[in-house]
Amino acid sequence: MKIEVLLRWLKPVLVLSFACSFTFTAAAQNYYPAEVGNFWVLEDADAEERRTYSLEGPETVNGTEVITLKIETKELSTGDLDTDKYFLTVGNEAIKLHGTVLEEAIIKGTVTADFPTPATFFPLHLELGDKWQIVADAEVDAGFLKVSGKSITDLEVVGFEDLETPAGTFHNCAKVELALKFSAGGFINLESTTYQWLAPDIGPVQYQNSDKLISRLTSTNLPIAPEEPDTTEEDVTPEPPPEEEDPIPEPPAEEETTPEPVPYDVTGDGVVNILDLTFVAARFGETDSEADVTGDGIVNILDLVRIAQNFSS
Repeated sequence: MKIEVLLRWLKPVLVLSFACSFTFTAAAQNYYPAEVGNFWVLEDADAEERRTYSLEGPETVNGTEVITLKIETKELSTGDLDTDKYFLTVGNEAIKLHGTVLEEAIIKGTVTADFPTPATFFPLHLELGDKWQIVADAEVDAGFLKVSGKSITDLEVVGFEDLETPAGTFHNCAKVELALKFSAGGFINLESTTYQWLAPDIGPVQYQNSDKLISRLTSTNLPIAPEEPDTTEEDVTPEPPPEEEDPIPEPPAEEETTPEPVPYDVTGDGVVNILDLTFVAARFGETDSEADVTGDGIVNILDLVRIAQNFSS
């Protein structure tokens, strides 16, 4: 998992490493809150390496007041600790780099670089496809070996992604690719590619080194908004309908009763009496069907007899 000693020694060889570790992005978009006192701790899933970024200062370097970005990389299995410092100022358009001091624990050496004309460390505004370059001359001093070298770092915003980390879930994170080329003494030529992810209002949340070891944010002093629950249709439990009160039963409607017909009651008043006899007698000799109670086709004496026989008691 460890980068070979020479590569680690020259690792930032200058501006590179730190750019990938600490991409200072967009003040307008707050991809890297550049306030003294802020810190970020990233670890890999196997707890092999811990990277701690912190902003300190201000202090004066070569007559300029700067803030210091300090990056400590600790190998948890061995306890080896590298401490790198980058001296920065924040302008209206970009973060400017004024110098670096990089310490390598294994070879007990340092890599230093000064920028008489401050270099653009990071533009303040980031969009997909943005590209810029950092060029640095550096002096490597390991006691037994001193060498001058040059590094060229090409940076590009290659995407925006949502990330899950131990510290929380972050959306719209800018993914920055840092491709480093370093040469020194005519016999050293090194290349490496690293990636840094920055979350809006938070800063660095994920880092992938040249060995493809990925470290994710575990803690920071910056407030992290809680993740809103996913309210997809599958997850939403519908509320039960309100309980309906038992309706008050209405009294049954009174049914209109039609009296059953009474045989020979030709007047329809419910009884057979003199009125029925008078009704039939008034139609004597006619073919009135209502008065012809015998149904023989004519109202005659037989109908009168039938009515008289069925008088109601």
